Amino acid sequence: MFRRLTNSWELVKASWRVLLADKELMVFPLVAFFASLVVLATFAVPTVLAGVLDSVMTDGDVGVLSYVVAFLFYAVMYFVTIFFNSALVGAAMIRLEGGDPTVRDGFRIAMSKLGTIFGYAVIAATVGTILRAISERSGTIGRFVVSLVGFVWNIATFLVVPVLVVENVGPVDAVKRSASLLKETWGEQIAGNLSVGFIFGLITFGVILLGVPLVILAVMSGSVALMVTAVLLVILLIMLISLVSSTLSGIYTAAVYRYATTGDTGAYFDADMVKGAFKLK
Repeated sequence: MFRRLTNSWELVKASWRVLLADKELMVFPLVAFFASLVVLATFAVPTVLAGVLDSVMTDGDVGVLSYVVAFLFYAVMYFVTIFFNSALVGAAMIRLEGGDPTVRDGFRIAMSKLGTIFGYAVIAATVGTILRAISERSGTIGRFVVSLVGFVWNIATFLVVPVLVVENVGPVDAVKRSASLLKETWGEQIAGNLSVGFIFGLITFGVILLGVPLVILAVMSGSVALMVTAVLLVILLIMLISLVSSTLSGIYTAAVYRYATTGDTGAYFDADMVKGAFKLK
């Protein structure tokens, strides 16, 4: 456990060095965040209306409208997320190959894969909607099985974005290629390992632990200004951590793909670190 935690921290530091070389990489998750807010706002009313209509229906079609709206929401949200992740990974790949990417380079790469990105977003939305439907109609064991299937899906599709960015394949072949690369590089029985997300999850937890007493002290002071300042400070810190985490995760994914396809990780990552990205079950 400690060794894997150490390896994850080294991966974070290596990803951070790439980010320091190209600070503009943070533009992609930042724009993705605001785009996601627009999507959430756009679907808020339809989602509420679908729930209300389904709640008053008494025939066998109960829930159908909600699932239709859920599918459309997933599809649009996945498209936004994958588009900006593709831009980030594309720019990161240029840096790992020794180039000097710009924000324009990232968006150019993502735009060139627009159709493929849309196709994969539909596939991911379909899987998400099906798993949600099964989970809502299952007991504890059923939900556990759905969670396990979701975990396997996440592992199998871990390298889909860099595959879409680098290789000239369709969305279905991208999923197959991602699973194949993982199987060929790390073996048939692999499981997720501690990574960038885990490290930043710990950091976020630490911020919350420190932030709660800060907010309590601000409330006890009776000052509205202090209360607002304390709450905003905690929220901004969490948002900043999330932004950095998303950027480093994209860089990390690019490094894993580069290692899986070439056996090389570039000047920023140690091959042994990336090799430990996954472990045997």
